[in-house]
Amino acid sequence: MSEQEFIAPARPVIGEDEIEAAVRVLRTGMVVQGPEVAAFEDEFSAFVDGRHCVAVNSGTSALQLSLMAMGIKPGDEVIVPSFSFAATANAVRLVGAQPVFADIEPNYFSLDPAAVAAAIGPRTVAIMPVHLYGHPCDMTALQELADRHGLAIVEDAAQAHAASWNGKPVGAFGTAGCFSFYPTKNMHSLEGGMVTTGDAELSRTIRLLRNQGMEKMYANEIVGANMRLTDVAAAVGRVQLGKLEGWTEQRRRNADVLTAGLKSVVTAAVAPEARHVYHQYTIRVPSGRDELRAGLTERGIGSGLYYPTPIHLLNPYLPGAHPGNRDWDLPETMLAAEQVLSLPVYPSLTDDQLGRIIDAVNELTVAS
Repeated sequence: MSEQEFIAPARPVIGEDEIEAAVRVLRTGMVVQGPEVAAFEDEFSAFVDGRHCVAVNSGTSALQLSLMAMGIKPGDEVIVPSFSFAATANAVRLVGAQPVFADIEPNYFSLDPAAVAAAIGPRTVAIMPVHLYGHPCDMTALQELADRHGLAIVEDAAQAHAASWNGKPVGAFGTAGCFSFYPTKNMHSLEGGMVTTGDAELSRTIRLLRNQGMEKMYANEIVGANMRLTDVAAAVGRVQLGKLEGWTEQRRRNADVLTAGLKSVVTAAVAPEARHVYHQYTIRVPSGRDELRAGLTERGIGSGLYYPTPIHLLNPYLPGAHPGNRDWDLPETMLAAEQVLSLPVYPSLTDDQLGRIIDAVNELTVAS
């Protein structure tokens, strides 16, 4: 690879193994809700302490179906971060409930347990922590809060496949965990999602909800939707799952190189209890973030800006756009939105490319 070839901010993997798996399933003619989906669910279970796993068509569907299956309804409130992708709050609104935004802590961009505690009210029924950028939330503190107040926990683990907190994998805490298999995630199935839960009855309800409310054809038990994962997607996901651990270690190694080399920015922090899987390697740039990004682009280096507009400032969540909307005081969220920048960290980066990224960031930040 030429030294000056553009370094993409992310690089999804679709190799011959994935293509062969997809073609193999297509040739069987059994492409929806067949053996590949069941096998994918069984294999993913090993990554979440043996929990029940239900494959669905997206990470957003995983969140929505979890809330539906738990009976969360209009009038209920779910505490969420505003510093996340809109799907986090959208899933709450899609079941008619109200997202209540709590601030993040500054080091890991996760829900601040103290802010969550302050946000709990008489209508609160659940907390939805987001393991942002691949770093797990403080699940010790959040689980203690949930237990004390009788709240459910629905983990948004869309960016955190194989991350863990105190040795316990994300997706194995609380009531349900929700993963995404979108192409830019640490592993993908072209598109798809997974719900993980320790509750067998909840698992069965989600299975009904994803398939028009039926387990047997034309024997509808409840009102459901069509949120199934295809067998083609599941076959791709199984291939990717088999490579996930190796990819994760390479991401972690790349992150270590970046942390050691970057000098004039606030590098990605890792809590002692955390296994960070670096969906993104996210730095803070106290001043000149946008100029740094432009300079990197000029040097052929891509970067990501997640999330420049917090959810509570998006149109559907502004005061007046919905009866439950209100003004939110989220200073750490606003500061992160102004300062963060994500650098390439994916497994296929070469040492030369990592060196280019480090040199460019150091030179541009010193120059500014």
